[in-house]
Amino acid sequence: MTVPSISITLTGSGGSGVMTTGNLLLEAAGRAGWFGFMTRSAGPQIRGGEAAAMLRLSTEPVLAHKEHYDVLLGIDWLNADRFAAEIPLNSDSLIIGQGEAPAVFADKAGQQFQLDLAAIAKTVKGGRPNMVALGMAAAVIGLPSRAVAEVISKALQRKGQAAVAASVAAMQAGAAAASGLPRYDHLVVDESEQAQRWNISGNEACGLGAVRGGTRFVAAYPITPATEILEWLASALPKVGGVLVQAEDELASVNQIIGGSFGGTPSLTATSGPGLALMMESIGLAVASETPIVVVDVMRGGPSTGIPTKSEQSDLNIALYGLHGDAPHLVTAPLTIADCLFTTQWSVYLADRLQTAAIVLSDQALGQTRAIIARSEDAGFVAEREVASPDESGYQRYALTESGVSPMAIPGQPGGQYTADGLEHTETGTPSSRANDHQVQMDKRLRKLTQFDYGEHWAEIAGDSDAELAVITWGSSFGAAQEAVAALRHEGKRVRLVAMRLLSPAQPGRLAAALRGINKLLVVEQSHGGQFYRYLRAFYDLDMPMKSMAVPGPLPIRPADIHANLSEWS
Repeated sequence: MTVPSISITLTGSGGSGVMTTGNLLLEAAGRAGWFGFMTRSAGPQIRGGEAAAMLRLSTEPVLAHKEHYDVLLGIDWLNADRFAAEIPLNSDSLIIGQGEAPAVFADKAGQQFQLDLAAIAKTVKGGRPNMVALGMAAAVIGLPSRAVAEVISKALQRKGQAAVAASVAAMQAGAAAASGLPRYDHLVVDESEQAQRWNISGNEACGLGAVRGGTRFVAAYPITPATEILEWLASALPKVGGVLVQAEDELASVNQIIGGSFGGTPSLTATSGPGLALMMESIGLAVASETPIVVVDVMRGGPSTGIPTKSEQSDLNIALYGLHGDAPHLVTAPLTIADCLFTTQWSVYLADRLQTAAIVLSDQALGQTRAIIARSEDAGFVAEREVASPDESGYQRYALTESGVSPMAIPGQPGGQYTADGLEHTETGTPSSRANDHQVQMDKRLRKLTQFDYGEHWAEIAGDSDAELAVITWGSSFGAAQEAVAALRHEGKRVRLVAMRLLSPAQPGRLAAALRGINKLLVVEQSHGGQFYRYLRAFYDLDMPMKSMAVPGPLPIRPADIHANLSEWS
């Protein structure tokens, strides 16, 4: 079953207002009672230059782009051909724009209309072509002009009434100019639903999850595509009594959160792949000293500087194996934009509860995508650390408890002094090179992770209980996999979907139960080397034929691609 939806892309050169237009269109869709999301694409220069805003709107929640776009609207076409691989069109697609579209688009689309957006904008004093484009787009897809005018007023109110009036007039002029264009207006408008929706990005959701989880100290160093988490937290933390400090680099930021957590405050930083690589030694210090921290890695294309503005799931290996020595720690991954909130909140709770480091693997496709989603209730996970009792005699910071978790003294507690560094140690924290001390402390650090009951949150499982074919995936690949599985089940095929949220420690018993009866397994991920596939082969006893669908970024994995792979194999 195909989800009823509309897909539209806006393109333009630097300064043309593409992202502003896309954001306003998405907000207006939310006011119309729709769900949807907007991904953004830019050149390697990160800021400035050509850009594209890619939206999919629906009356139902949607998580992935479909195989082609219905509408391509060019505010201008300068360098737009650089996005050709990211904007698939077909004979049903409509192109609207300033002048003739590049051949890479025009040769594939069924219809093309040239409209002079700049000339239309000049008919309105203070009018801008991007507001004309907004009106055209809204008219073509059936968004009420009232809803569009409301979001313009909200977005531009700080610029004064004259700016609002000019933009609304330009939008209305664009809508009028589009009166003779084909319509993609099959979605039902229900503006009464707007109060039940959030307009949020994955990065903002991570920030909200951190706050809900009890994070009250953040040390930050900006890096694309994670910076918005830090920007959101910079204003949000003071409202709940927290603090954000901008550090001089990634090494300083991770060391500062170790210090903040050592002092008893749940602490977090956010980065991307290059920053995570720099933090590895200090994350190992957090593991060795059993000091809880959370590091959110919003992955991008690599290696090295790679493609900062594009998404890829290729930091899995470094997150799992990047710490030197045997250093068991948590690795989690949100599956959707809404799940960025839950998974970050859960990870803050787990890190404090288990006194270890947690790496949260988001990515650019989740972090910088803005979506209209249902409001999310608080999951109730709040940082909960086992603290040593004051005046405890003979305090042993690293006592060998059955659970592996030892009460942690807060600086200043009488009798709670101990050494916390990267050296191996005895139960009291005294540095030691004895084989037995090393063995029992390694066992302890591993035991507290493997014995903990993570409940049903370790993965999302859906589909047919009697299926023999399954898809297993993680992170942002979940959206496309979910839609592909739903389509196959609608066709009468029995398929199961497993999407893992907890990547480390491994959960072999739970996965075996989730795959009971399955005799063929498709592994879907966005990496070149099949990192997730190889991880599964290494840590899980999967005695069945397995097929790897590893697609590197920057192109997204689409439901149709997974559907085709499953159809060939079923």
